[in-house]
Amino acid sequence: MQIYLDYSATTPPRPEAIALMQQILTQQWGNPSSLHEWGQRSATILEQARMQVAGLINAPADGIIFTSGGTEADNLAIMGVARCYSQPQHIIISSVEHSAISEPAKLLESWGWEITRLPVNSWGWVNPNDLQNALRTNTVLVSIIYGQSEVGTLQSIEKLSEIARSHGVLFHTDAVQVAGRLPIDVQKLGVDLLSLSSHKIYGPQGAGALYVRPGVELVPLLGGGGQEMKLRSGTQAVPIIAGFGVAAELAAQEMSEETPRLIGLRDRLFEQLSDLINLQSTGHRWQRLPHHVSFCLLNADGKKLSGKTIVRQLNLAGIGISAGAACNSGKLNPSPILLAMGYSNQMAKAGIRLTLGRYTTEEDVDWTAMVLQQVLQRLTPEPALSKV
Repeated sequence: MQIYLDYSATTPPRPEAIALMQQILTQQWGNPSSLHEWGQRSATILEQARMQVAGLINAPADGIIFTSGGTEADNLAIMGVARCYSQPQHIIISSVEHSAISEPAKLLESWGWEITRLPVNSWGWVNPNDLQNALRTNTVLVSIIYGQSEVGTLQSIEKLSEIARSHGVLFHTDAVQVAGRLPIDVQKLGVDLLSLSSHKIYGPQGAGALYVRPGVELVPLLGGGGQEMKLRSGTQAVPIIAGFGVAAELAAQEMSEETPRLIGLRDRLFEQLSDLINLQSTGHRWQRLPHHVSFCLLNADGKKLSGKTIVRQLNLAGIGISAGAACNSGKLNPSPILLAMGYSNQMAKAGIRLTLGRYTTEEDVDWTAMVLQQVLQRLTPEPALSKV
């Protein structure tokens, strides 16, 4: 029995996306910048995908800049704004950002920029008042993640962006985990920049997008032919982008049914694991991603358990989960996200994440809960698992 519960790391490409990609690779392989028929056919495909991705977030099509993925989109947002200034300024991020935001921020800091990292509470939630108090006259950008990939907590993006906007400060959000799972309307959210990733919504790996509100200026990271409205040079990967477009359109069509189903599965899994004394849920219980379940392992009777231990044990049972974000799951260091939320060094090494998707069933959830309980019984000296 094989059960994949790591949909926040990546999702299997949809058959519709694969079929379109195969067609384009064999029949529509022209360079979209070329003026002849081969190139113009590819340009049409590219613009169709742009409209499909824009439709997922209620954005104008010319506000979608295709990138190689969510990481590049995040970097283009942060560094693209920073490169507009000849002297270092001030940027605000949260203390629970994905490394695609926190690492560029560290680099800017080494160049003399001032970086404020907003604290979070034990749920991983940013208090809007903290943002209000952190703004300065030289603040040029605020970047707050929408849905945290390790603990699932959703931020109050509409409120946070309103605060930034009232001070004339640009606002970016990494919506990679939210897109396709919850409705996104960039007009309602009031954001200036928003990052997306294809392979999180059943599209192919290797494509992403940055929404750029019309009128927002960025300096590109790459010099070259000036593709993507002169913001992302390089010949576009038309087949991959087309697959991204199909996945975005289908996600928008299916969300009204799929999101409630995922919430039901999420809550079912939480309920079945709620009595295990070895587990403590992380993140906000309700204000969270609809597909996301996360815990920290508690050290029963002093026995030290790590998240990676559980990942390996479940993998032997044919179940795929992760220890925190996939980008960091191979590292032995404590999770900076859990540390920011007030967890100890030991507990910050003991996070696990189970994320559900369109192929997850109730039977998968029930079986996983049973196997996880058995694993914990085997690894703890006193298998007194009930909290009752």
